[in-house]
Amino acid sequence: MFTDRRDAGRQLAARLTGPWQEPLVLGLARGGVPVAAVVAAGLDAPLEVAVARKIGAPGQPEWGIGAVTAEGPPIYDAASTSRLGLTAQQLAELCEPERTEAARRVELYEDGRTPASRVGRDVIVVDDGLATGVTAIAALRAARAEAPRSLTFAAPVGAPEAVERVRREADEVVCVEAPRDFTAVGRWYEDFDQTSDTEVIRLLKS
Repeated sequence: MFTDRRDAGRQLAARLTGPWQEPLVLGLARGGVPVAAVVAAGLDAPLEVAVARKIGAPGQPEWGIGAVTAEGPPIYDAASTSRLGLTAQQLAELCEPERTEAARRVELYEDGRTPASRVGRDVIVVDDGLATGVTAIAALRAARAEAPRSLTFAAPVGAPEAVERVRREADEVVCVEAPRDFTAVGRWYEDFDQTSDTEVIRLLKS
């Protein structure tokens, strides 16, 4: 159990021992950014933001059947889309609002600043937890496209099956806990209040 995202970040930073070459920490917005801010401070690394949006099932937005970033192709969970019998047109209609929202958030968070280059650096993508892995994978693929030296995914807690899924996308996956009775990320925090855009912007500027 973690007290809050700052406590989770401290415990996670202790596991990220490196050695690192020009490390760059990317907080997965929104909830991953407070965790990532503590990790970045612990590694004496700059903090940037990564934005990936879950694509929800029709009428069941909490059921993540895919994810998308502001640029690049969406990814989908083949088992979920097959089970629902969704056509390519239906998937496109579900995806586009999330891509638009991802682009809006990127513009809001970067606020005219040019993101740091990922090329040749050790990039660490951080979230506050790993449930299905779909948004993590979208963020990792976007980061991989920018030619980092290495790509690590880190979260305080993750579902074991999601951890294994993400291992196929990252060079390393670091989780403080991967409990078999995972159920939900928020279960493992005493304080799991929603992170606001205002807090994300403040952390990125501090």
